[in-house]
Amino acid sequence: MNTPIEVAMYDISQLFLYPVLIAIAALFAHAFYALGAFAWQAVARLRGQAAGFELQAVRAARPGTTVVELETLAVKRLEFARIATRVAPMLGLVATMIPMGPALKALADGQLADVSRSLMVAFSAVILALLAAAISFTVVNVRKRWYAADLAAIEQDMAPAPPAHAEGLAPLTEATA
Repeated sequence: MNTPIEVAMYDISQLFLYPVLIAIAALFAHAFYALGAFAWQAVARLRGQAAGFELQAVRAARPGTTVVELETLAVKRLEFARIATRVAPMLGLVATMIPMGPALKALADGQLADVSRSLMVAFSAVILALLAAAISFTVVNVRKRWYAADLAAIEQDMAPAPPAHAEGLAPLTEATA
C-alpha cells in the first residue's frame, strides 16, 4: 500500500526526467563544442600561432596583467568544463534511476513494452552523460597542463635577472656571512 508521501515523492521525481535529459543533451553538445575548440587550439599551438597560447596573448594585449590575474583567467576558462565533468555523471545516474520506477511498475503489471522503453531511456541517458564527462575531463586536463606551462613561461619572462657579482667579491654564503 502506497502512502500519500510515497506517491508524492514518486510524482515529484518523475517531474525531473525531462529537465535532466535536456541537461544531459546540453552537456553532451557542449562536450563536442569544447572538443572542437580544443582541437583548434592544439593545431594553433603546434603551429606556434599566438591564438593557441591564450594566456600569453592576453599578456601581450595587456602588458600590466599580473600572473595572479592570468591564473584567475585560466581557472575561469576551465570552470564550466570542470563542472561538466562532475555533474554529467551525476545527471546520468539521476536519468537512470528516474525511469526505473515506471519500469518496475510496468514489470509488475506485465507490460514488458513499457519496461523496455523505460530501460532504453535510462541506459541511453547514462551513456551520453558518461561520454560527455569523459570528453570534458580530457579537454580540461590537457588545457590545465597547457595553462600551467604558459604561466611558468610568463613567470620566467617576468622574473628579474639575478644581480651580477662585483668583480673580485665572492658570493655571500653561510660560511662568509
